[in-house]
Parts: sequence; C-alpha cells; structure tokens
Amino acid sequence: MIVLEKVNVRFHVGKAPDVYAVRDVSLHVRRGDFFGIVGTSGAGKSTLLRTINFLERPSSGRVIVADQDLGTLGPEALRRARLQIGMIFQHYNLLQSRTVFENIALPLKIAGVGETETQQRVNELLELVELTSKKGVHPSRLSGGQKQRVGIARALANHPQVLLCDEPTSALDLETSSAILELLKTINAKLGITMVLISHEMKVIKKVCNRVAVMLDGEVVESGTVYEIFADPKHPFTVDLVNRTQNLSLPDRLQKSQYGDLVKIHYRGKWAEEPVIAETLRRFPVTINILHGNIEYIGEAPIGTLVAGIQGEAAARENAREYLRQHVAKLETIHAQ
Repeated sequence: MIVLEKVNVRFHVGKAPDVYAVRDVSLHVRRGDFFGIVGTSGAGKSTLLRTINFLERPSSGRVIVADQDLGTLGPEALRRARLQIGMIFQHYNLLQSRTVFENIALPLKIAGVGETETQQRVNELLELVELTSKKGVHPSRLSGGQKQRVGIARALANHPQVLLCDEPTSALDLETSSAILELLKTINAKLGITMVLISHEMKVIKKVCNRVAVMLDGEVVESGTVYEIFADPKHPFTVDLVNRTQNLSLPDRLQKSQYGDLVKIHYRGKWAEEPVIAETLRRFPVTINILHGNIEYIGEAPIGTLVAGIQGEAAARENAREYLRQHVAKLETIHAQ
C-alpha cells in the first residue's frame, strides 16, 4: 500500500551544510497494516510521515501510495491522490467557528460531494466516533478526547485508503489516550484502512500496531513486527526504548549477595506458558525468589521478563542457571555470588 524507497529530506540553512531530517529511509507498509514509527523528538518521524502525502516533498527517493508514485503526479492528480490519504493531527486543527458536523463535512464540501450524500456520510461518522449528540456543538465546548474524535471522523470523510496519525494521543490524559487508541484500532480492523502512526512512546506502539520502524537521527535503525522488536531488539537505541517500557530497574538493596545469583529470565512464545520455574525447583536443590517482572501479550503472543534470585550451593545454582538457559528464550546473569 505504501512504499518508501531511499527517501531523503534535507533542508538548507544559510551557508551551513545541509541538514538531513530524513536520511535514506526505505519502508514497505502493507495493505491493512497498523504501522508504527517510533523515536525521540527530532528523530524525523513527523517529517517522514508528511512525505507520505507529499505535504513534505522528499529531496530524493520515491513515495508510492496505492500503486501511484506521488512524485510523478501533477497538481490535480496529486490532489485526487491526497483524497485517499486522511490525516489526524496532534492538536486537532479544528475550525473553531464551525460546528462538529461542519468540521467533519468540510473535506466532503471541498471534494464537491452533494448535500444529501454529505449528510449521510457525516451522520455515519458521528455514530462511528460516538459523537452523534455533539453534532451541533462548537469545538470550544468539547473535551480533548472529543476534539480528537472529530479529527478522526474528518480524516475518514472521503473514505481514505490510508490514515496518517501524527502523535494523536500525546496531548491527552492516559484514560482518554487509551480510548482514542482503541477507537483507531477498531477502525483499522473494521474498515481495513491502512494506518501509519508516529509516537515517541513504545507503549503506544505496543498497544495498537502490528509492525514498527524505529527512527534515530533521521534514519530507520530497525524495523519488523512489534512482537519481534519487543522480543529481540537488535539496535542499542531500540533495546533502550524496550527496556524503558518494561521498567525492570531494581533498587540497590535488591542487588545484594543475600539473594544469591541474580538473573534476568526472558520468556518468548511457548516458553512464557511453560512451568519452567517450578520444574527448575523440582530438579535442583535451590530457592528461586521472583523480585520483579511481568508477562504480557502482544498480538496474542506471550512475552515477558522476570528478575529472580537463585540461592543454594554453587554447583546447584550453576546447574539451575544452565537448565533455565536451555528452557527460556534468554537468560542474563546480572550478578553471581
């Protein structure tokens, strides 16, 4: 559905060398994907997202959406292509002088859609985003979550094939953010719209996306399924992002020798549902204290990490560690007695 081939975006700053906001990015977003782009501020996420609808023209490279190379299109053809690419903004960008109904109807009016069809479409979208009772209200009387629902409905007005989401929950509180993400996930599943969402939070990507690209300093340093990235991150920056979401840091008092060998146990796939700890205790004369950790599901596949202390005689501890190493995805020794 979306193909980026060696996309570069560079800016001229006086006599200084060109600054690259996006450097040599190639990505393939499949039809129906909920694709995430994650990175810290200044990584180039928003600039890359804007190349997909040519709000930002690449300095070089190709952007292909629904089999159309946008760089080859004239103004009128590009305008028609953009009708198939909706966009949700971080700060809503609603017209304050117009009602909820009128804000959603605006793209249809611009596209020349008739009044009867516009009425029907807007009412459908109001029902979808659960704002039917707010159709005659102006944005100033809406909550942040309601404003974003209007933005989502407006982006869907012309039946787009692609929906671009520019940090759509970063201005919202946790509860409202979760509701908006669930709405987007439902729209992706129900309508089959291909979605690209950017965020600086891996927990947002984990909640709704099936594939993800990690950006650093304008480059994509790693990409794959969300499960793959969380289960086995390769790039140091990705490892750091994933570790932050797991919050497995231990206070100093738990990293003392009285807890024996301190290990980090990584569970992936089938190992997450096997009684590995219980079997280790049955086989070897050791005590295992679970100090921290969790197991969760990403796309219905289990993934988890536990921090544990293994106590017992040296040989028994070593045998227990070796057994665990063979029966979990990965075993790290944080501290050995």
